[in-house]
Amino acid sequence: MTMEVRRARADDHEDVVAFTSDTWSDRFDRGDYIPEVFPEWVETDGPDQRTVVAVEDDRAVGVCQVVALSAHETWAQGMRVADDARASGVAEAMNDACFAWARERGATVCRNMVFSWNAPGLGAARGVGYDPAAEFRWAHPDPDVDARADANGASDLDAVADPDAAWSYWQRSDAARELAGLTLDPDESWALSEATRERFRAAADQRRALAVRGADGTHGAAIRTREYERESEGATERWVEYGVGAWDDVPAAQTLFAAIARDAADLGADRTRVLIPETPRHVSDAAYAGIAVSENPDFVMAADLTGRD
Repeated sequence: MTMEVRRARADDHEDVVAFTSDTWSDRFDRGDYIPEVFPEWVETDGPDQRTVVAVEDDRAVGVCQVVALSAHETWAQGMRVADDARASGVAEAMNDACFAWARERGATVCRNMVFSWNAPGLGAARGVGYDPAAEFRWAHPDPDVDARADANGASDLDAVADPDAAWSYWQRSDAARELAGLTLDPDESWALSEATRERFRAAADQRRALAVRGADGTHGAAIRTREYERESEGATERWVEYGVGAWDDVPAAQTLFAAIARDAADLGADRTRVLIPETPRHVSDAAYAGIAVSENPDFVMAADLTGRD
């Protein structure tokens, strides 16, 4: 069989559904998202987005998408290969096509995300040129208009809308170091990109940046990224998402999460998620503050595109 990697077309949908419908069916009730979003991916492809398929004998056997997040950053996602086409170079060929498209745009880095439990996916990512970049976990404070911090020492702290203080804190925080300067991208869901001062300042009008302040300075920060609705067990849930949460200690964490809980409640949220660094301190601080955290971390991988042919 001969293989071709080309731009995805609407009539590839049936083939793509056939090999993606049961992805991770043993882990997620919702199943794979690819069958649902593939038509939109094809329709919205353009100068800042490219969806590719690998084709063998007129049948699509692989799919992947790459998206431009900034002038120099790209994000790869949705890499899937049909069971009967694995270990035959399909993933490598699609990945090379995505890297080539990114380089043509002037990108110097391409990142992706792999679930920490997905050992084959991690191995495949390393095999096609990605290196470890960062790891994170989700914290899920319950929306609560009356949420308050309870820890001793938190009484002199307050969370206020202050994007400049939040940005200054983020720059010097250990969270920024652990996350390689990455936060959730404000436009592309499930993607991380390099945080900028402009992103924090834009939050003043379009979203919100919170700074945990006390008499001796700023001790935490968070930025609201987006709001969206998700179907769950036949009901629609409203989620509010925060691109990063960073703090110095448990009192600061409690103050920050309480402010996030109030902010989410004001927006009518049913659920929240806050990206936090995957470190023993950050995860245990959140747990000690009474905040639910996701069961497993997620890994961000990065490929240096400079010097590639």
